[in-house]
Amino acid sequence: MQVQPIGRQEWVIRAVDLVLAAGALVFFAPLFLLVALLVKLEDGGPVMYAQERIGRGGKPFRCLKFRTMAVDAEAQLRDLLARDPEARREWERDHKLRDDPRITQVGRFLRASSLDELPQLWNIVVGEMSVVGPRPIVQAEAPRYGRHFKRYCAVRPGLTGLWQVSGRNDVSYRERVVMDVAYVRARCLCLDLKIIVRTVPAVLLRRGSY
Repeated sequence: MQVQPIGRQEWVIRAVDLVLAAGALVFFAPLFLLVALLVKLEDGGPVMYAQERIGRGGKPFRCLKFRTMAVDAEAQLRDLLARDPEARREWERDHKLRDDPRITQVGRFLRASSLDELPQLWNIVVGEMSVVGPRPIVQAEAPRYGRHFKRYCAVRPGLTGLWQVSGRNDVSYRERVVMDVAYVRARCLCLDLKIIVRTVPAVLLRRGSY
């Protein structure tokens, strides 16, 4: 998919991304070490989890997170969906499970506090993500965007965005697509700054986090 030329506004947003992400990486370095230790001590598995997501222009990239699920999470998911029709319907509807048995104890805290997504600051530094943008999706979710998929691919996916500050997992997937499209259409530095400010209380109050 062809990537649109980068205009002046895009360069400004990119510069802000670099300053914020690089500064946050330095500021949160001690927290990174603490979280990594907690994840490792719980079950001895890998600290980080990298999943292929769709980036700007439809280009795939490895989206980083602190691991919040059991090491054999994929096998557990296949087994759960095969024997539990209700869980399968929920997965097909939202691509997420509200009561996911694969999540570890440490992982539940990391998800509720959004600390699991801190490694995506590195994705921002290397230019794969932006501080604000649509939530990065996997290939299986692309059909849900229908004719709006090109809109999703027009910008870098974000660490935060309209979806994250508007209820997150408490809103339907259809509403999430509408928010992503609305963001891309109205995108500007002023809107990004407003979303960043709204992200702080959304994270602290754990709105829609599970």
